[in-house]
Amino acid sequence: MDRKISNFLYFIICYIFFIYVNLSLSNFIVYNIRHGYRFTSEIISLHYIKNTGAAFSILKDSREVLIIISVIALVLLFLYALKHIKSISMKSLFFIALLSAGIAGNLHERISMGYVRDYFEFSFINNFPVFNVSDIFINVSVIALIILILLKKTK
Repeated sequence: MDRKISNFLYFIICYIFFIYVNLSLSNFIVYNIRHGYRFTSEIISLHYIKNTGAAFSILKDSREVLIIISVIALVLLFLYALKHIKSISMKSLFFIALLSAGIAGNLHERISMGYVRDYFEFSFINNFPVFNVSDIFINVSVIALIILILLKKTK
């Protein structure tokens, strides 16, 4: 199979899988919290909140702005991936799909509910924002992509 087609299929399959995992886990966790499940440890606790902004309450109650930023970010990520689909590494495609799924997960909740459901809270850090699976996907993928870029530049 042509490298371009196989990379494209890999990217799309990863993206769909991450979207499914993201939304399924979020629905499962929020459902259980709302029905009385409690979890607290020294590291992480479950604490459900409705977040109308971004991390650290940036752009609170700015739903439309956050939707526009998310759509622009997704379009740019997909255009970048498609433009470089033949030459981009599988690792990079994996993390671009993960990043896209994280952005799309938060975008979906902002559009369908008017807010993002956050529920993970670090027990050992005071005043750290509550976050969700989408946020984990976004942060992990950004860190991984930065590392991949830095490693590529050092070669």
